[in-house]
Amino acid sequence: MLEHLTMETFKEKVFNFEANKEWKYEGSVPCMIDFYADWCGPCKMVAPVLEELQKEYGESIVIYKVNTEEEQQLAGMFGIQSIPSLLFVPTDGQPQMAMGALPKPTFEKAIADVLKVEKPSVN
Repeated sequence: MLEHLTMETFKEKVFNFEANKEWKYEGSVPCMIDFYADWCGPCKMVAPVLEELQKEYGESIVIYKVNTEEEQQLAGMFGIQSIPSLLFVPTDGQPQMAMGALPKPTFEKAIADVLKVEKPSVN
């Protein structure tokens, strides 16, 4: 089950915007943040793909979810205008946003390119 972020847990686990003006990721492993809404069809299509990715990558990445209906201020901070929107957050460097219900290989490529995490080999 993917972890849902609120404004409070976002500040603890991703970025404490009250303490830092410059982007500073608070986590120890790269993360992805899925900005979604319960009524959004494409978001529902992406959800099982993200669950699958979290299982496959295990502890090498964390995938969070932010409900844009409940966390409007958080969605506003990132200028979310269409959902699903996914924020890829590397441990170093700037986060990058991707929009739309992307196919799994596209997520895997972004995880490799942006988050610099290779998929663990399955033995």
